Amino acid sequence: MTNKRVFTSRHVVLGDGQPRPATVIADVTTGKIVDILDGLSPRSSFPEVGDADWIDAEDKYILPGLVDAHVHLNEPGRTDWEGFWTGTRAAASGGVTTLVDMPLNSIPPTTTVANLEEKRGAARGQCWTDVAFWGGVIPGNQSHLKPLVGAGVKGFKCFLIESGVDEFPCVNESDLRGAMAELKDTSTVLCFHAELENAPEKSSATEPSDPTLYSTFLASRPQQLEVDAIALITRLHKEHPSLRLHIVHLSASDALPLIRAAKASGLPLTVETCFHYLTLSAQHIPHGRPEFKCCPPIREDANREALWAALLDGTIDCVVSDHSPCVASLKKVEEGDIMSAWGGISTLGLGLSLLWTEARKRGVGIDRLVDWLCVRTARHAGLADRKGQLKVGYDADLVIWDPEAEVKVTKESLNFKNKLTPYEGLTLKGRVVKTYLRGQLIYGGTQDTFTGLEPVGELL
Repeated sequence: MTNKRVFTSRHVVLGDGQPRPATVIADVTTGKIVDILDGLSPRSSFPEVGDADWIDAEDKYILPGLVDAHVHLNEPGRTDWEGFWTGTRAAASGGVTTLVDMPLNSIPPTTTVANLEEKRGAARGQCWTDVAFWGGVIPGNQSHLKPLVGAGVKGFKCFLIESGVDEFPCVNESDLRGAMAELKDTSTVLCFHAELENAPEKSSATEPSDPTLYSTFLASRPQQLEVDAIALITRLHKEHPSLRLHIVHLSASDALPLIRAAKASGLPLTVETCFHYLTLSAQHIPHGRPEFKCCPPIREDANREALWAALLDGTIDCVVSDHSPCVASLKKVEEGDIMSAWGGISTLGLGLSLLWTEARKRGVGIDRLVDWLCVRTARHAGLADRKGQLKVGYDADLVIWDPEAEVKVTKESLNFKNKLTPYEGLTLKGRVVKTYLRGQLIYGGTQDTFTGLEPVGELL
C-alpha cells in the first residue's frame, strides 16, 4: 500500500505563478510534497495509487494553500465571538490552510508565555487549519518579549491608539523604544496598528452628528491618524534599522509616500492591507449598517484605487482578512448605530473570491493573488520554508479552485460563528472546490463541506 496522494490539473500554480499542466505528489504520512512532474499525468501512470488518492482537477486550478496572517479567533475568553473550531473551519472553506492568530480579543491576551500556553491549550484538537500565534506588546511587558520569541510566537502586535479591549492597552513612544531595544537583536517582526491621535482638536459648537451615518464614523478616523502613526514608526525605525517592522491593515493612501520613502531608504518595513479596503468604498455604504465598520475605516473610491496601485507596484506587500467578529448585540445592527458598534469585519472563507472578483476587473492574474495571499504572507509570518508555495519538501497544502464559478454570499454559506458580514448578498467570482492540509482533505466543497472529516490542524 502506497502513502502517495496524487493531484493533477491543467492549471497548477507553481513557483513562477503561471498556471500550467503539472502533477503534485504528496506523501500523506509526512504531509510533504515529494515530487512535482511537468504535464497532466494519466491515471495509468500511478497504478499503485488507489482511486481515493488520485485527484484529477481537470480544468480547475490547483493553488497553494492560503496563509492568512491576520485573524482574531478570540479563544479563550470571548468564544461567543468566534473560536478555533468555527474560525478555522471558515478559513478552510476559503482555501486558507494556515492562519496566524492575533494576540488580542482573547482573554487572556498573548502577552506572556503563560498566556500563550493557555491559548494553545484551548486550541488543541479544535483546528481545521494550521495555526500560528502573534505575541502582544503592551505597556510594561518588555521582559516577556524574548521569552515569547523563544516560545514560538511569529512576531508581535501593538496598538498606537486604544484597541477597544481593556486588557490590551495601547503603547506610547517610550513603551515602543523599550520594546524595540528588547527585540533589536532578534529575527522577529514588530507589527503596528498604525493610528495615532495627537492632541485632539477642540470640538466646535456644531450640531451632534448622526451616529447611523457612515460619514460620521469616517470623519472620526481621518487619514491623518494613519499618517501620524506611520511618521512615528518610520522615525523610530531609523534608530533600530535591523529590526523588521510591519504595518497592519493599511487603509490610508495618504500614508503611501512615507512608506515608499522608508522602503527606498532600505529599512526592512512591510505593509499589509485587507480585502475590505480593496473591495468596498465609503460612498456605497448604506446608512445604519454597522457591519461595514472597522478600524481604520473603509475609505472612498479614489483611496481604494490608490491602494490597488500600491499593491500592484509592491509598496503594499500582502493582503489579509483581519477577520474580527463579535456577537450581534455588540454590532448594534438593530439600532444601526455605527459609532457605538464594535469595529471589525468578518471575512474568513470569502477572501480569495473577493480579491479575484476585483482583480479580474483590473486584468490582474492569479499569479499576483498567489503572491499576495500565499507567498508573501508566509514570508511575513516566518513560515516561508514550508508554507505558501507548491514545492518539493513543502507542506502539501493545496486548494482546488474554480475561477469561473459564481458564488452568492448568504448567511447559510458562511462558516464563521456570528453570521454578520458586509458581503452578504454579493455575487462573487471563483469558488473553492476542495482544501487539503498536508495532503489531507479538510474541506469538501459547498455540498459535502466537512462531512466525515476531522480537524487535523497543527499549532505552529
